[in-house]
Amino acid sequence: MNGLTPIEHNNQRILTTRQIADGYNTDPRVISNNYNRNKERYQEGSHYYALSGEGKREFLDRHHIEDGSQNAAVLYLWTERGALLHAKSLNTDKAWEVYGDLVENYFNPSRSLPTSGLSPQLQFMAEAVNVLATQERKIKQLEEAQRETAAAIINIKDIFTERDDDWRAWLNKMFNKAVQNSPGKDYQSLRRETYEELERRADCDLARRLSNLKRRLYEGGATNTKINSMTRIDVIEADTRLKEIYTSIIKELALRYSA
Repeated sequence: MNGLTPIEHNNQRILTTRQIADGYNTDPRVISNNYNRNKERYQEGSHYYALSGEGKREFLDRHHIEDGSQNAAVLYLWTERGALLHAKSLNTDKAWEVYGDLVENYFNPSRSLPTSGLSPQLQFMAEAVNVLATQERKIKQLEEAQRETAAAIINIKDIFTERDDDWRAWLNKMFNKAVQNSPGKDYQSLRRETYEELERRADCDLARRLSNLKRRLYEGGATNTKINSMTRIDVIEADTRLKEIYTSIIKELALRYSA
């Protein structure tokens, strides 16, 4: 992506969704969809900035951006860290190639010292400084990627190394009693009803959360057996709010079908 006109926001170089999509050889909708599916991994002010209303209009006018971004209700401006997450999501050779180029030439513009016209001794010193500067930028890129990966792995370990077996045993006991005391109801249909009620009360999508969980486990290096064993109950147990709401739903179920 050589030849990009530098754009800055909050003293950081940024890229629009269109610019990232064009560079990574994909459609802007793919970039937007990746963000919408993984919002919990993106932090505003770190991975992106979101501008709307007057702030968006002022920014577009100041930078004379005419790449289709002006038609969006919210203008997303992606930082170096945001560009990294999008490269990870796409995981194509082209995306990684362009990301490396962005880090080298856009987000961290070269401040190489001139070497022509210098004495041999000064020329050697200038070249050495330039090499060190390049190495420092590459080290920074690797450290950032390692921090992102380590954070994801730590989050997975924190959530799934401990399992509340007492709570699960209580759930199964309540369900079994409800099934026995409710003619015409079976275990699966009752489970489905409780999941639907949880989604209604908590305004959540358990299927989407389960899919995101499995993806995070995959990225964290979990085995296929571990990934495939995950269920909606794992999603509920990992979220304190969902667990509390679901526990209330199960208590209500037990009262409704009490013998």
